[in-house]
Amino acid sequence: MTSPTLVASAVVMDVDENKVDEAVLALLWLTLHDERRAWKGFDWDALDRLHRKGLILDPVGKAKSVVLTDQGLHRSKELFAELFEREPKT
Repeated sequence: MTSPTLVASAVVMDVDENKVDEAVLALLWLTLHDERRAWKGFDWDALDRLHRKGLILDPVGKAKSVVLTDQGLHRSKELFAELFEREPKT
């Protein structure tokens, strides 16, 4: 299997799907509501990969949100802090 590529404005990039998945999972933390539900307005391929990794329940359905598993909830919080938290000012 070859890596997916993104073509935008005549620029071709080799995309690391794991990094995309981590960013999506971190952003799911940002939209968290009802303890473990998050809005599913993200790329369907990324949501499917997160489901296959056991981090969210099946995203297919009429609901506008997905449910994070215990592992997904924990990892989402970690990734959000890692990717978006500011360093303390000294």
